[in-house]
Amino acid sequence: MNDNVSLALGGASRSGLGGLPQRLVQDGVVEEAAMLEALAAARERKTSVVTQLVSRGVASARDIALAASDEFGVPLFDLDAVNLDLDSVRLVSDKLLAKHRVLPIFRRGKRLFLAVADPTNQHAIDEIKFQTSLAIEAVIVEDDKLQKAVDKAIEQVDSQMNALTDAGDVDLESLEVTGGEEELDDKVGRDDVEDAPIVRFVNKVMLDAIRRGASDIHFEPFEKLYRVRFRMDGVLKEIAQPPVVLAPKLSARLKVMSRLDIAERRVPQDGRIKMKLSKNRAIDFRVST
Repeated sequence: MNDNVSLALGGASRSGLGGLPQRLVQDGVVEEAAMLEALAAARERKTSVVTQLVSRGVASARDIALAASDEFGVPLFDLDAVNLDLDSVRLVSDKLLAKHRVLPIFRRGKRLFLAVADPTNQHAIDEIKFQTSLAIEAVIVEDDKLQKAVDKAIEQVDSQMNALTDAGDVDLESLEVTGGEEELDDKVGRDDVEDAPIVRFVNKVMLDAIRRGASDIHFEPFEKLYRVRFRMDGVLKEIAQPPVVLAPKLSARLKVMSRLDIAERRVPQDGRIKMKLSKNRAIDFRVST
């Protein structure tokens, strides 16, 4: 499958059905009346017709997955046999995963393999391709297993980030940080720079630097490693190793906070960030790239 994932909807029936819904009716998996009701409910609730069929008990997730795989020639995967790759999951924001109920399961070079229950959801594929700048390879999975896997993946990613951003009683998201807001380039979306775990992590690093009396903070991305170091008493000390796949989001967040050009990656830039700790106390940070 090439970069542009397109799935033909097939010919329409007399009732206006096409693609997977038509295939399920033709194969006797779903009665036509039940399919029309599920389609109407999916439109009204802005969910997948596959999810509607499964949740209503109209058809089993397994039967739908088999029909979808056969109809579109897309491989069928068993999520129970797939080890969750959290690095791949982190490539897509929690917001998009929850919105589309899809799950990145692994990455091979410039290709991201995406588990879907409804292969006609081209909007989901396009949005994730846009956010990750990767070619998307859709694979079919059973809807009931997918719903559980998405929730589990989001929980595990959030749990790891929460461990990195534990700041005691301080609400890291509510800290008042000023600097500015740049126009976002088409490789970094607003979800990336406003992603709550990213906001909490950056704020915690800055707060920890203040508490520990650091003179400098170094955010250092490498090919297979991302580290954060503080300069204390003239010596650089490593204080965190966030997942390397978060490097673009961390960079975007810091640049937006300090009024820097997000799209500029070659020329050095300088900016400022002000963190307000209380009504009468604020700390200024000078930022250099």
